[in-house]
Amino acid sequence: MSQLLRVQNFTVSLDGFGAGEGQSLERPFGHADPRELMSWAIDTASMPGRTDPGGSRGLDDYFTRDFANNIGAEIMGRNKFSPQRGPWENHDWQGWWGEEPPFHTPVFVMTHHLRPSFTLSDTTFHFTDGDPAAVLEQAREAAQGKDVRLGGGATTIREFLDADLVDTMHVAVSQVELASGVRLWQSPDELLDRFNLETVPSPSGVTHHLFWRK
Repeated sequence: MSQLLRVQNFTVSLDGFGAGEGQSLERPFGHADPRELMSWAIDTASMPGRTDPGGSRGLDDYFTRDFANNIGAEIMGRNKFSPQRGPWENHDWQGWWGEEPPFHTPVFVMTHHLRPSFTLSDTTFHFTDGDPAAVLEQAREAAQGKDVRLGGGATTIREFLDADLVDTMHVAVSQVELASGVRLWQSPDELLDRFNLETVPSPSGVTHHLFWRK
């Protein structure tokens, strides 16, 4: 079976935005409150980084638990890695995740401004200015036969969708409305020319959208 490019656990607002406006170091999702937007995942027992006991089980927890299943590398856009725009101000900034990033694989950060690779725990970040097809080729090689996760944000996912490179997607649609920000879609129906779609409502209030190639 060929290596898949998978979007997993990506969350958008009811009006289709993956993040709000005004991203900063203090507010990675801009004016959006990530606790509201992603409560379906944060509240699960299997949420990466959870330190307290408890958390919900069931459908949402299944998707959270599946996050790392057969993933050998991740691709992300620069603004998932950092709020900085333009040339790097310094190389001390190493992402929002501390010394133990949740990826545990090579990560390929797409950017017009390159910088040296570095490793935190078992995650190595590489910085690349290639086009989507070239970056996917790099990530597949690094994944050593496993699938590649396309981590976002919304702009990066759209780039890979426009290049017809995405094989499967799981998008959770929250009941939060943002009105502005970085949009993934006007409607999921935009993708039905290329993808099958099944929607599964969750007791938490989100609706899980599962896409796979026709």
